[in-house]
Amino acid sequence: MISWRRLDETDFPLLRQWLRQPHVARWWHHETSPEAVARDFGPAARGEEPSEDLLMLLDGEPFGLVQRYRFADYAEDLRELAHQAEIPQEAMSVDYLIGDPQRIGQGLGTRMIQEVVRATWTDHPDATTVLVPVHVGNRASWRILEKAGLRRVADVSLEPDNPIDDRAHYLYRIDRPEL
Repeated sequence: MISWRRLDETDFPLLRQWLRQPHVARWWHHETSPEAVARDFGPAARGEEPSEDLLMLLDGEPFGLVQRYRFADYAEDLRELAHQAEIPQEAMSVDYLIGDPQRIGQGLGTRMIQEVVRATWTDHPDATTVLVPVHVGNRASWRILEKAGLRRVADVSLEPDNPIDDRAHYLYRIDRPEL
């Protein structure tokens, strides 16, 4: 059973371990010092930032993280993408990782995205769309999105998370189901 709760500051040591894992570090390229993790994840954990950092649980045990947010709350990201693709006003997005290396390759990424997208329609009644940009080189990530029911709608040029990458990204989309 997959469930989640808001990430809190007591989870930061686990998050630091995950961010150091080679399969995560390659695509997240994040500083892992205690200060950096507190700086970058603390505001959301304390409710001072509009994103939702969700600690993903499998049968109660942490295995991953999903950051869910409205594009409109992050003007720089919205600006970079808006001239390349249609971004509905209430569009949401997610960033995600499976931190536990023993949990990759088991279909949990697909299930995690399906569950969070499904919950988004309830948790955010104004949300009409979930859009997810993913680097073209991150095949495992964009395959998760495809298996979760998102469809590729554009090739876009975005600042990469890791400076070794070029700007080539795919944009994936899923719309709120009709009633």
